[in-house]
Amino acid sequence: MNYSEHRYSSKDGLSLYYREYGSGDKVIICLPGLTRNSKDFHDLASRLASDYRVLCLDFRGRGQSEHDPKWRHYHPGTYARDTWKLMDELAIEKFIVIGTSLGGLVAMIMSAQQGSRVKAIVMNDIGPEVNPVGITRILKNAGIKSEISNWQDAADRCKFMGSHALPNMSDEFWQHFAHRTYRLNSNGIPVLDMDSNVGLAIRKGVKAAEILAKLRKLGILKRFGGAFIDPWDSFKTVNMPCLVLRGQISDVLSEDIVKRMLAVKPDLKWAVIPDRGHAPLLDEPESVTAIDSFLKNLV
Repeated sequence: MNYSEHRYSSKDGLSLYYREYGSGDKVIICLPGLTRNSKDFHDLASRLASDYRVLCLDFRGRGQSEHDPKWRHYHPGTYARDTWKLMDELAIEKFIVIGTSLGGLVAMIMSAQQGSRVKAIVMNDIGPEVNPVGITRILKNAGIKSEISNWQDAADRCKFMGSHALPNMSDEFWQHFAHRTYRLNSNGIPVLDMDSNVGLAIRKGVKAAEILAKLRKLGILKRFGGAFIDPWDSFKTVNMPCLVLRGQISDVLSEDIVKRMLAVKPDLKWAVIPDRGHAPLLDEPESVTAIDSFLKNLV
């Protein structure tokens, strides 16, 4: 183990978990995707730890963070608030964010809230808008339980659900991926390493988002839960260096969305990761090159 494990309390009293790699004044925080957790960043954080202090968080309801008894709290504004709580508790004034999917959305919210503290952002296969094809898939699958009896079942399920985004991966890879996706319950059976209510929250949230969008359009409401209703409003505040990684076959971040992001932010750096959907693993040679070059060029 090349990391230490820590806990802190959210403002509403939940026990939240994070891993810490490396040390020093240069800080990177890694924020995971909707159904993912800190384990996804292990290889990346291990590699960057020689030059950075890297903190990898489990959002509430995922990994080793406590589940929230109120599923309505599962939304990006809450995750941003939880992340700020940790940054303040550790007295970290300036940091870089690497966010996969949902984590990238949280990074944009943090930019809108306290942009002077965010030195740079890496957004992994996410933008201020999501391709409807990807939304449909996410709503269908997020938090849905399946019959799993052992680790082979878990690996087979991961392969079934993920091979469209990660094609041509070995059985060994899917075994490893399963251990980042599931955990053993008290009966020794692998279960999803997340609160199933996270899926409920996003499905219920779609209708609420439609209502909020109408209120924004009417000029009645612009923010909700500490965040802009329209993620494009958050993205317009990203005046710090930003790198976007797009999986070549992603159903979430389309080429058109990236072009529109470039129109808003002409200095945006971006890279396409071949043979990857949603989302790149961040260990691909193209991902490594893009991230290392981006970090190296930061002032």
